Amino acid sequence: MAGGVAVGGEAAARLALYDDTAQRAAGVVVRRYSTSFRLATRLLPPVQRAHVCNVYALVRLADEVVDGASAEAGSDADRTRALLDDLEARTEAAMTGGYSTDVLVHAFARTARQVGISTDLTRPFFASMRADLDTPVHDAASLATYVYGSAEVVGLMCLRVFLHDLPPAERLRRYAELAPGARALGAAFQKVNFLRDLADDDGVLGRNYLGIDPAHVGESQKDAVVADIEADLAVARTALRELPPGPRRAVAVAYGLFGELTARIRATPAAELATTRVRVPGPVKARIAATAVLRVSGGGR
Repeated sequence: MAGGVAVGGEAAARLALYDDTAQRAAGVVVRRYSTSFRLATRLLPPVQRAHVCNVYALVRLADEVVDGASAEAGSDADRTRALLDDLEARTEAAMTGGYSTDVLVHAFARTARQVGISTDLTRPFFASMRADLDTPVHDAASLATYVYGSAEVVGLMCLRVFLHDLPPAERLRRYAELAPGARALGAAFQKVNFLRDLADDDGVLGRNYLGIDPAHVGESQKDAVVADIEADLAVARTALRELPPGPRRAVAVAYGLFGELTARIRATPAAELATTRVRVPGPVKARIAATAVLRVSGGGR
């Protein structure tokens, strides 16, 4: 240290230690919050796994501001909005400057700077998180905007990670080709969660995304949403086949898990959706993961 400031190799070592600490913190978030996501990401190459975990951690952090820990800690609507605005500002500052005192923001910014995630993706995301505070009931137009910002851009962020190792010209071409599939998979995931969380979204959070009364869910209403999800999954499946080999297995597992959830929702009577959160049992998740890996590794479609 010289005058209290690390210099030369010492400074690089301290930054590397901080980077590693931030990365480990993002990994903890994944492990604690999502078994399905963790199962899929374990199949990614290590560097890609780290980047995707960083993306997930920031998304989860923002979600906790609008849905979870912030409210439980006593934040009112104005305080929650201020916290979200602050998180977005700190995220953009870290994406520009390469450092944040918040380890999860730092981890995300490090990924964003390396793989090319910019504010054209983060700003729609935060706009959708803000909509959770301002728009309790959605119409078709506002729902499409919300799904894009809350889920489709996350798929695009992951696609940036998956294609980063390609030569620049090929990366741009493949991104343009595969972006519709990445968006569709994110949209499918989000719509599945809308159906699974009908009662909580309406009764606990005071939100209605689908225009469905949880107390009076009709089969035709459920089937219409499921058909929309299945259409998204069909688009995503085409893109899945064209992903580089490294991420293809992991995305195939996530695709398989949500495909199974969709099938279980279709088989669940509509009236039960308000009282039953449809889940995939652990042994079934393991079977789906093994099948997806074998199919992709064997070149199956």
